[in-house]
Amino acid sequence: MSGSREEKPAGAWPYPRWIAHRGAGKLAPENTLAAFRMGASHGYRMAECDAKLSADGVVFLLHDSTLERTTNGQGVAGDLCWGELSQLDAGGWHSRAFAGEPLATLEAAARHCQANGHWLNIEIKPTPGTELATGRAVAEAAARLWANDAAHAPLLTSFQTDALRGAQETAPHLTRGLLLDTLWDGWMDSAMSLRCVAVVCNHALWDTSTVHQAKAAGLRTLAYTVNDEWAAQRLLDLGLDGIITDRVDLFPPDR
Repeated sequence: MSGSREEKPAGAWPYPRWIAHRGAGKLAPENTLAAFRMGASHGYRMAECDAKLSADGVVFLLHDSTLERTTNGQGVAGDLCWGELSQLDAGGWHSRAFAGEPLATLEAAARHCQANGHWLNIEIKPTPGTELATGRAVAEAAARLWANDAAHAPLLTSFQTDALRGAQETAPHLTRGLLLDTLWDGWMDSAMSLRCVAVVCNHALWDTSTVHQAKAAGLRTLAYTVNDEWAAQRLLDLGLDGIITDRVDLFPPDR
């Protein structure tokens, strides 16, 4: 795919302001289709998810490197083939109502979004040591899955610059954003060199100065994970372009 399409102009931004974290925050088991359905039931038209690679190269959704917190499996998720991962219970940890909910592939998430006319923010979440390969694989899969639905093409984000570089090399036309939990030295230069069109910061990092700095560079501004009314109002007053929240039950997405 590399070089097959030009990168998007900085002004192209189709995404809704409100984004459901990991599908539906905490109301359903994160990163599952059940969570996407829950977020959609609350009116959300965009979800965020975490994507990584199985041992046999399948892109699937999981936040942690290990399986214990959100499945009945054990060990490093990326060490297992998809056939093994697909048999795990990724819902029982959350509540009895979701017991038996499986892990989701990126392909399944794409089908759900496209069937509903929704958007997806795919955080590239590599198993440590696979950053470049995971960025390439996620971008290749996203470019293929959304090839016939460019209007709803996903936003690719990551804390890992190597993952974003892999995505840039593989599918330069897809929109990218740099995730930041601190404003480390050189973050702006990295965002520019990776041709990102957005920065996605811990919400506490945004103030009048940082918003002005980002927007002066032509970057869109997004924040995570915003669960309190006071924090949401502060960000709305600052004019942020995107707010990622667990509280799909508290914040109506059309506000």
